[in-house]
Parts: sequence; C-alpha cells; structure tokens
Amino acid sequence: MGSAGVQIVCVALGILGLIATVVTIAIPQWKTSAFIGQNIITAQVSEEGLWMQCVVQSTGQQQCKSYDSLLILSSDLQAARAMTIISTMLAVLSLLILCAGADFTTCIDNEDVKPKVTLVSAIGLILAGLLVIIPVSWAANNVVRDFNNPLVAEAQKRELGPCIFIGWAAGVLLILAGGLLCCFSRPRSSGSSGTAKYYSNSASAPSKNYV
Repeated sequence: MGSAGVQIVCVALGILGLIATVVTIAIPQWKTSAFIGQNIITAQVSEEGLWMQCVVQSTGQQQCKSYDSLLILSSDLQAARAMTIISTMLAVLSLLILCAGADFTTCIDNEDVKPKVTLVSAIGLILAGLLVIIPVSWAANNVVRDFNNPLVAEAQKRELGPCIFIGWAAGVLLILAGGLLCCFSRPRSSGSSGTAKYYSNSASAPSKNYV
C-alpha cells in the first residue's frame, strides 16, 4: 500500500491536471491564425476553441461568437467536447475516491479495502488523462494535415494553439498521478496463515508384550 506522502503528491498532480483540463475546455485557443505566404495581415488574429470562435484585434479588442449549431460542427470537434467533459467529470470523481481511500484520511477504516479504493481512483485518473490526450492529439493532427495540404487556402490554414499543449500537459499529469497510484496501491501481502501444524509421533516406542 502506498504511503501517505505519495498519495498526497498524486492528489496534487491530479488537481493540476484537472485545472489544466478545465483551461483546455474553456479557452478558445485550440487553433490560431497562420501568417504565411500572402496572409501577412496581423491586424487581427482568429482563434478557435471548443465552444466559440474569437477575433482579436491589434488594439486588444476581442470579439467572440459561439458556434451556431451543434450539427454543423466537425466530428473531431464534437468528439473533443464529449471526451474532455467526460474526462473532467472522471477526474473529479477519481480525486474524491482517492481522498476517501487515502492513508491520510479516515473515511474508510478497513485497511484491506483502502488499496482497492485507491486502485479504482488510479484507473479513473489514467482514463481521464487518455480522454484529454486523444482529442487534443486529433485536433493537432488535423491542423498539421491542413497546414501541409496545398489544396487548402493559406487564409484558411491554422497553427496549434496554446490549449493543445495545455491539454497534453493535463493528460500527462493525470496519467502520471494514476500510474504512481497503481504502483503504490497494491494490497498487503498476506503473511503466513498461522495455523498450527500437528505431527504424529511416528517414532513411538516399540510395543511391549506384557504377560
């Protein structure tokens, strides 16, 4: 079973990963304008996120508009919305389970149950991390593919936004927290059963004939 110190570190990593996941979901900076070729007008920068598109003027003014309909969104954007939201909920639930089964809390008194509860939390954190890494990697692949596609107009090409890198960091933190918990949440090895063994006295004295 893992020590309380390791579990506290895992809780801290999980909270940092959760915060980074929320930032990845909320901030509309998954894709940003690419200033290449003839597209050298930097007076405004276009930014795209999960929920809205924004245009930032050189004066600092920002105008954002939510997507008109869910049905017109691309499949990768719809999947990213679903997976990141599920990841956030799963990370919160896993952290609550971890706090309930950790050594530094007294929510569960049974020492044999605590490692199992912590292991469940570890699996949840790993799944939450994967659910963040998959959509940001998918979005990054689409951005790189369109950037290198000569059929896409230069004005329509985008670059990787900060949220892509924040999402990768969030996934790594959550997976790291879950991995550490998996390593230090093994149940205690049961010792010897302590059952007494009885042996028959095979070297008994020879029987004597009594008259």
